[in-house]
Amino acid sequence: MEGCGLDSRQEAAPPPTAYLFPIGRRLAMTDMIQLIYSSRPFGFDESALNGILMVARRNNPRDAITGALICRHDLYLQLLEGPQAAVEARYQKIARDDRHLEVVKRVSRPINERMFPNWAMRDDPARSWMWTTREINDGALDRASPAEFIAIFSRLTAGAD
Repeated sequence: MEGCGLDSRQEAAPPPTAYLFPIGRRLAMTDMIQLIYSSRPFGFDESALNGILMVARRNNPRDAITGALICRHDLYLQLLEGPQAAVEARYQKIARDDRHLEVVKRVSRPINERMFPNWAMRDDPARSWMWTTREINDGALDRASPAEFIAIFSRLTAGAD
């Protein structure tokens, strides 16, 4: 399975400080949302992925957005969190990006605390506990509940900070 630019050796290392985002967990409580979307990559390769991550890690701190991207050759699953206007604007931009096909908003909810407070954009390869390509093709994403999508990202938080 293709990953997101990190291999198992790199995951054990501390995160590079260039990717850390020292905003902290809290923002104005009424202003912060968490949004999770799925899409199918168009022309997935490491070069395209690295470009996406580089831009996210440059722009997200400016807009007070944090989050994580889980990806593989057939799936992008991304969590964005931060000020509602900024997160919604970023999602709209992603939805228009021709590197993403079949963009679907899976979760949008107000939050009081960030799940990935120190990451402008954490990237992680899709794991074996994720859906298989066949399950995705058979509609697993459409059958999944918002709680299931949130749980997937919760699994990443143990190694995120």
